[in-house]
Amino acid sequence: MNFAAVNLGCKVNHVELEEFSAAALGHGFRLSTQTDADLILINTCTVTGEAERKTRKAVNRALAANDHATVLLTGCSVAINPDYYEALSPRVLVLGKPQVPTYLEELASTPAYAHEAAQAETGVSGTSPFRTRSGIRVQDGCDNACTYCIVHTARGHAVSLPREGILSQAITLLEGGTREIVLTGINLGSYHDERGGLAPLLEDLLALTDRYAYATRFRLSSIEPADIDDDLIALMAREAGRVCRHVHIPLQSGSSKVLAEMNRHYTAEDFANLVSRLRSAMPNISLSTDIIVGFPGETEADFAQTLALSRACAFSKIHVFPYSMRAGTPAAARTDQIPPQVKQARAKELRALSDELRAADYAARVGTAELVLAEGNGYGMTESYHHIPVPASIAAGELVPLVLPVIECFTEA
Repeated sequence: MNFAAVNLGCKVNHVELEEFSAAALGHGFRLSTQTDADLILINTCTVTGEAERKTRKAVNRALAANDHATVLLTGCSVAINPDYYEALSPRVLVLGKPQVPTYLEELASTPAYAHEAAQAETGVSGTSPFRTRSGIRVQDGCDNACTYCIVHTARGHAVSLPREGILSQAITLLEGGTREIVLTGINLGSYHDERGGLAPLLEDLLALTDRYAYATRFRLSSIEPADIDDDLIALMAREAGRVCRHVHIPLQSGSSKVLAEMNRHYTAEDFANLVSRLRSAMPNISLSTDIIVGFPGETEADFAQTLALSRACAFSKIHVFPYSMRAGTPAAARTDQIPPQVKQARAKELRALSDELRAADYAARVGTAELVLAEGNGYGMTESYHHIPVPASIAAGELVPLVLPVIECFTEA
């Protein structure tokens, strides 16, 4: 049986789709194009109105790819509106994420498929065969209720996944060749169990790699400003690259007024103070962020504050999102929506600043050494989250110290 996998949305969705794909490969399924697929698996997203539109386009594209494939939908969009998708076609199957692995196992055990699989020489293990960097989902759900976001409704309350399962996944990835493990979650910083938060979890993961004598590093995906505590900062500082000194911290706006209207639980001053703490402990830290422009009621003065704070924080990358109305959120009901042309102009200006800051961040690192993970095709990922060219003699999966060279342009991370 051929299957195709389509991811929409955040890094957590990406990690979940990798898990589903690994399970399919482990059952003998063959990865293919949508045109040749018997099963098309789509992990959907609904964080914004634009994300919802992309999800619907992806589903329609999958249904049009061929006339026989089952289109298996899971994720946030179908959690919010399953009836809409089920009505599109008898070939659409909507499942909750916990149900997907069971469905794949049951599908693989049907008599017709089992006979076909027995005849095939797949030689495929249950782990991803192509990832030198892989993610582990350690947390799900969110207890925040940002006024532009509906993910807390789609995903439910914040939960931390069992530590033993996380450690087991890490061992599987390490044995499969992964040399950078990215910890992900919908609200990653809310991870907590009987041993504490992210810092104790990272200590256990570091001890695990020591025990297995793997040259491996860990990276945090997006983490909320309020969740970065002194223990985590101290751990990152003392591990000197084994926990990447790069953090993605969503700012969303440089205006305290707008942040309050977004129901973000910090001020612009709080964010600036956090950046100062991080740079004091790790002068070479790389900081990336998310910013929404054109949130309802955002004035030119508010936007100017966003530009100023971005410069002051010296971000290495800004992911810029023109505000997109998501039905069912408080922000979508506001009457002071920003005209599309204003949102696009602000997004263009902020993206230009992002390019300027990214170039400046890398230029400051030229001639210094960082651990670089070779990813194949002549490129590697630095600790500071820049893609750079690497010598052809370095094999994919090697984690080596390199002096960062002058490069003329960047590839997207």
